[in-house]
Amino acid sequence: MSAAEELILTVDRGSARPMAVQVADGLRAAAADGRLRGGDRLPSSRALASRLGVSRTVVTAAYDQLHAEGWLTGRHGSGTFLTAAPVPAPKSGDPVLEDETPSPRYDLAPGAPCVEAIDRAAWRRAWRAASDRIPLSRKDRRGDPDYRVVVSEHLLRHRGLAAGSGTAVLATAGTSAAVAELAATLLRPGDAVAMEDPGYQRAVGAFRAAGVRVVPVPVDAHGLRADLIPSHVRAVYCTPAHQFPLGARMPAGRRVELIEFARRTGAFVIEDDYDGELRYDTAPLPLLATLAPDVVVHLGTTSKILSPALGVGWLVASPTVAEAVVARRNITGTGPAPIGQQVLVELARHGDLARHLRRLRREMPPRRAVVVERLRAHGLDVIGDDAGSHVLVPLPSAAAAERAAAAAGQRGVFLDRLARHHLGEQRIFGVPLGYSAVLRADLRAALEVAAECLATG
Repeated sequence: MSAAEELILTVDRGSARPMAVQVADGLRAAAADGRLRGGDRLPSSRALASRLGVSRTVVTAAYDQLHAEGWLTGRHGSGTFLTAAPVPAPKSGDPVLEDETPSPRYDLAPGAPCVEAIDRAAWRRAWRAASDRIPLSRKDRRGDPDYRVVVSEHLLRHRGLAAGSGTAVLATAGTSAAVAELAATLLRPGDAVAMEDPGYQRAVGAFRAAGVRVVPVPVDAHGLRADLIPSHVRAVYCTPAHQFPLGARMPAGRRVELIEFARRTGAFVIEDDYDGELRYDTAPLPLLATLAPDVVVHLGTTSKILSPALGVGWLVASPTVAEAVVARRNITGTGPAPIGQQVLVELARHGDLARHLRRLRREMPPRRAVVVERLRAHGLDVIGDDAGSHVLVPLPSAAAAERAAAAAGQRGVFLDRLARHHLGEQRIFGVPLGYSAVLRADLRAALEVAAECLATG
């Protein structure tokens, strides 16, 4: 007997609510609490009417309402099926989690990879090869040795960082996880860390979860203002290759200034190179870790160049820092999952990782050109280096950004707002707009909606 046939529904004939409404509500509730699932076949209107002791007209009206709402579909000769379970409204007092909100049709937020550029055959081949390995009985807390070799080769070839003599490479579970490890290992509760403002809020959350005080430092057209960093901070977090979310590249002079600050004060620098491989206009400047491996901890991730499905990144630091992180992992039993590391190894083994990066660098510039063209056609300005996968659209106020985001949301397009990335009082207003997550065929349509809403916001 199917779940729908076992389903218990009741109808209150004494209620002021029409019986058809009661039947429809009962079916929605059954779908919401899991008694019915997408794809379940419902009883015929005649059979359900007989079970409930009501006229067939009542059940037909309930089914028609659910058809109109998109919850039911009819298959000729097969019956009526539940297409999907409706999302239940939160109960009063229940927290509403950000990830529980309905997904927009088009997501133009920054920070997502271009998964459309992934060669699906290579992707499947790498996962199959990784699954063919003998399962581990114990994992290396430093990371899979083959993975660390692949990362070292990747950094040397694509970022000019010679990881090896004087440094150590560790696998991580991604940038935020690495920041959390560094905060718990190298900092103490109450220590202060300088943070770009606006900047990456998940890093802020990782620091605060460790009891570390986050001190906002202004950002300008050249990235973090090194001259405004308080001398008492124990660490500095920054994104020098492509400042998140404003998109600036830190020039050589300011990089030297930041390194001199770290050496003078005894602080260390966390260099988040989240999308450093994605530069199209000029050759990248030397990484901070190349200039000063003694005071810089370099972080990278596969989440922006491939997919967060891998759940892995890397950390390059002095042996002292790396061993401290490993020692903590040994105590806590934490560390990145091996499977994502093994998939990256297999991608690199067959040359698919290098081919993917070349394909990605061909894919992103035309997308950015379309973004700039569409936005400027509506009289909007565009800020940010010709790199990465997002630009900034400046607006006159936070209210204008909120209005634009709300209007776009009504039309199925999600827009971010700079207000979400500020720590202190908001000084810069606008929308950071990503162009990698949307399919190429849909990008113009999504941009047209975004541009219209931004222009009238």
